[in-house]
Amino acid sequence: MKTFNISAIAIAVSFAFGASAMAQAMTKDQYQAHKTGIATDYKTAKAGCDKLSANAKDVCMAGAKGQDNVAAAELESRYKPSEKNTYDLRVAKADAEYDVAKERCDDLAGNAKDVCVKEAKAAQTAAKADAKAQMKVADANTGAKAKSADARQNASEKSANARKDAAADKRDADYAVAREKCDAFASDAKDGCIAKAKAQYGKS
Repeated sequence: MKTFNISAIAIAVSFAFGASAMAQAMTKDQYQAHKTGIATDYKTAKAGCDKLSANAKDVCMAGAKGQDNVAAAELESRYKPSEKNTYDLRVAKADAEYDVAKERCDDLAGNAKDVCVKEAKAAQTAAKADAKAQMKVADANTGAKAKSADARQNASEKSANARKDAAADKRDADYAVAREKCDAFASDAKDGCIAKAKAQYGKS
């Protein structure tokens, strides 16, 4: 499978937190100040997008909105650190990258566009699957601390199952991409392509 180039559409989000500030709990006033800053950054980015047209504007808007969502999720994660907020941040990043990638696909047509969209979806699915697995593993490990060996064993099994589920989600997404690529062929060539995809990803 052709690897989707996430780095090309990665959304960079930075905060003016110093190293010392990062190590300390954020006050409510600091939280509100950063929240206001995020809103201002979004308005500025949106204004920049308004100068563009056609799909370039759509891509820019998706990026601006994605950056806003990621910044908000990161702020929440830093203000109230928790496994849930860390998970929400990872999901926000996955969704933001997907939205931009999907808009970029509109510059293509036909099967190339279909494959592009499927690859974008596969990248999003993989990122979300990893985020979900990491949250489950963290929760299991937290619950197992200071408990019996049986509890730790149970946590280990939950972690293994979480990683197994994530791998299955990724495999299904990759299979969808491989199947979409087969649409570029016809007749026996297409049948052969589909058969190969099924064999590669364990589909019947």
